[in-house]
Formats: sequence, C-alpha cells, structure tokens
Amino acid sequence: MSGAPAPQLDARAFAAAVEVLPDGIAIFDAEWRIGYVNPAGARLLGGPVADLTGRNIWVALPELGGTFFHSFLLHARTVDGPVTWHGYYPPAGRWLSATAVVVEGLLQVSFRAAAEPVVRPDTVAPAEAAVPEGADAEHGRDRLRFLAEVSEAMIATLDSGESATRLAELVASRLCDWAVVALVGPDGLPGDEAWSHRDPARRHDLDVYMEGRLRDTGDDASLVDALLTGEPVQLPVIDPAMAAPALPTEELRAAWQRLDVTSCTIVPLRARGETFGALALMNTGDRPLQTEMELAATVEVARRGALALDNARLYGRQQQVAETLQRSLLSAPPRVEGLQIAVRYRPAASHQQVGGDWYDAFPQPDGATVLVIGDVVGHDIDAAAAMGQIRSILRGIAYDRPGSPAQVLTRVDSVLTGLHVVTLATALVARVEQDQEQARAHLWTLRWSSAGHVPPLLLHADGRVEVLESRPERLLGTDIACPRTDHEAVLHEGQTVVFYTDGLIETGRTGIDEGIVRLSRELGSLRHLDLEDLCDEVVTRIVPGRADDDIALLAVRTLAGAGCPAG
Repeated sequence: MSGAPAPQLDARAFAAAVEVLPDGIAIFDAEWRIGYVNPAGARLLGGPVADLTGRNIWVALPELGGTFFHSFLLHARTVDGPVTWHGYYPPAGRWLSATAVVVEGLLQVSFRAAAEPVVRPDTVAPAEAAVPEGADAEHGRDRLRFLAEVSEAMIATLDSGESATRLAELVASRLCDWAVVALVGPDGLPGDEAWSHRDPARRHDLDVYMEGRLRDTGDDASLVDALLTGEPVQLPVIDPAMAAPALPTEELRAAWQRLDVTSCTIVPLRARGETFGALALMNTGDRPLQTEMELAATVEVARRGALALDNARLYGRQQQVAETLQRSLLSAPPRVEGLQIAVRYRPAASHQQVGGDWYDAFPQPDGATVLVIGDVVGHDIDAAAAMGQIRSILRGIAYDRPGSPAQVLTRVDSVLTGLHVVTLATALVARVEQDQEQARAHLWTLRWSSAGHVPPLLLHADGRVEVLESRPERLLGTDIACPRTDHEAVLHEGQTVVFYTDGLIETGRTGIDEGIVRLSRELGSLRHLDLEDLCDEVVTRIVPGRADDDIALLAVRTLAGAGCPAG
C-alpha cells in the first residue's frame, strides 16, 4: 500500500506561518542590517516592523547599545553553532530567552518573552555573567567602556556650552579627525556651536574656519537634512565647491585646505521627542567614512550626549525663568533725598536662583519711605510665587493708604485670610519719616513692626552697633487675632539701619543669636565704607562661598542735607 504524497509548503504559506508565530524571528546581514523581522520580533525588540526592516539595528534601536543582548549578538556571530542567552532587555523592559546561529553569513535569531528569574534586573544573572571571547567581544567591551566614558563626562556639568564641547572632544578622540556639535536655539535659529580636533597642530585652523566661515551659504545642507529627517546622513565625498561660498577670505580658504576634509557623517541630536542639534564627524586624508558599526556607536554616543545636552538646555531655561522672576520681584531701590538705600540678594546654591526671601523699598504719597524685608517659608519656585503674592499685596496696601507699619501688617493679614493664601512668612515693615523740624535738625524717625522677623541693626557713625529689639509677634498667615505693635527710634545723620534675612546669620549652622553678634561685629569694622561697598563686604565676609539659604539684605543710611518731610 503506497502512502499519499506529502503536501508541499510553498514560500508564501511558509512566510505567512512565520508572520503569525508567537516567537520573534530576526535575520541580520554582515553589516547588521535587519533583513527580516516578524511582528512578534518587532514587538519584543520595541519597534514597528516598518521602522526596523532594512535598517542597521544599532541605528534603528540605539538604546540597544550597551545591553547584554547587544553583547550576545556580537558573540553569536563569532562562534560555530547555536548560542543561547537569557536575560533582561532594558529597551522593552522585559526578560528574553534567545537563540542565535549564523547560516550562510546571515545571523538568525529567535527569541521569546521569558519569566523574570529570582535575581533583579539590576543584577547579573548567571547566563549573563559569562563574558564572550573573541575580537568582536573585545570590540564590544571597548565600545561599552567608551559609552560609559561619554555618559560620565556628559553628566558632570549642566552648562550647555561646556556639554557641547565635551561631546565634540570625546567624539574627535575616538570616531573621527574633528567633530562639530551644532545646536538649534529656542527660536529655531542656529544656536551654540562647539568643535574639537584630535590633532593639536590643526586646532588653530579649525578655530579660524569655524569662527570665520559664512553661514547659510548651502554648505550645511546635509546638517539640515539630518535635523529634518532625524536620521544620520553620510557624505562619502566632500565636494570642494560646496564649501567655497562660506570662505570669503584667503585665510579661511587656506585653513580649510589644511583641514583636508574628505568625508563626513552627520548624526542628529534628539531627546524627548525633539531634534535640537546635530553632531558632525569629519574625516581627513586617508581616513575612510565611518563603517556601519562605527555609525552605530556614533548614534549611541549622540543619544547619550543629546540627553545630557537637553538636560543642560532645560536647566538653562529654568534658570532664565527664575532669574527673570527674580528681577521682576526684586527691583532696584528708589532714589530718596536725604537717604541712601542699598539692596543685595543671593540665592541658595542648591535652588533655582530665586526663593522666598525678598526686600522692597518705595516712597509713600506723604513723603515717607517704606522699607520691607521678608522670608516666605520654603526654598523653591512655590515659595517664590508665594513671596510674589505677599510682596504685591503688602506694597499695594502700604502705598494705597499710608499707615503705621503695624497697621500695614494687620491689613496684609486680613487680605491673606480673605483670599485664602495659604502660606507662612516672616516680614518686617519699616517707615522712615522726617518732618520740617527734624529736617532742620538732621534727624529722622524710624518706625517698624515685625511679623516674627529677625531684628534690624543700627550702625552708629562711631562703629557701635545696636540691635533694635522688639517683642516677637506672630508670622504672616497664621490667622490668629492678635494686635501688632509699632516700635520707634530716632536716627541721626550718618547712621545706617540694616535689615536682613536669617540666611545671612544662620550660615554654617550658626545660631540666630551668635549670627547677629557676628554680623554686628562685621558691620562695626566696615563703618567707614560707602553703603554699597559695605553691603558687598558684609555678604562676602560672612558667606564667602556657596550660600546654604537665600540671603536678602536691605540697608538705609541717613545723609547730610535736605530730607523728605512726612507726617
């Protein structure tokens, strides 16, 4: 009895079967291009089939670089027979089991999702502990060391210009002869640039070319392509005519000729979904164009560099916003006849250039001058926002209906309660007055009221310092019904009153009382200085380095001559 002939499976049916397999299948050529990947494989690798097929895997999946799966693929190409691996795959956040084998020059890989072993993802599983041997493995280890060097160098600064320079230096030292990092500014126009040459003898020529070349002459078309497409661009040959329009002088043309550029690779700098710059690798003389593996390494370097650069850009923007906020809230003091007013503000070193400390000074309609110092609880943008609210409320109330400092603070309490502004702050409001009789005698009246703030200091002309003590009263925002108190002192010609926040006296874990004694001592030794110089010196002497807390300082000095009658 003869058996029936076996059914024949044509190529189309076979391909359809592979397409629906639950396991992933991927095939790589000798240049690491993905010749085929099925839907399951694309899903496990972390990219759509259309975005992976036909592309170099290190370019299509730059986040794969530096992983154990990367080392496994490199190792699998160097051995005879199948190689298996089980480990964590960070790009997709899952565990994989994989088998790879080389067949007729093509690396065929099958893989599936695996259960998580007992070890954590941040530890090395036994299957991963074995380091593959061979030239490719050593190349892979060297590549990982270089990538680690890039990451460590790039995270060491939050200055975008310095970050760009470091990236150019690292790339020029390993991947090309000279490198350029070009960033796009916030307005979309060309921004910062950095460059580096591996040959010290050619660095002057590179400086001359980069600083003197004309922009927008068409020689950067490839860079624009990389920015627009988000894909690497390679130029195997550099046409001299392309650079000619950018070289208007003989010096530039000579520098460009000595640079001897023969080919280049341009890789976009992209992070958080935005392309904001490009990295150009320039080759000179006999150096060949970057290979597929070198391009893959460059893409990974650009990815890591772009993340660090983007962090620096974001930090710079936050810094600019904070500084703008600071300038708008901490304005210059007014010019007042008979008085000299000086202010200083230093942010805490660990915060974004602005915090909850503030000062203010402005004339009232009746001719008196109001001086304010305060400190909102907290050290962040929220504290700065609350400070802005309180400062504006206090300024408006004090100007709209002049009253004593205690009356001003009482009305501020009422507004904060009524508007449900939930914040606590210390504040001291002072009012410098001078009537006609006092003006003839060169005297002034200082009235002040304190909402839990540190006391002002009175520096006499002879260097003696007096602490203007007052009974401690509640902070602003406590919603406690308790009357506030005014205090009064007579100022003589040449005296200085210093208002400050606790950041100046509690530096280095110094207690308040001890800090006031130290501040008084420094003020006495600086009595001979102009008020502006005195403020500079006292802050520098007490806080010579990084400030632990925000510091606000407001000083007023009585001068000889006509005053500002009030009352």
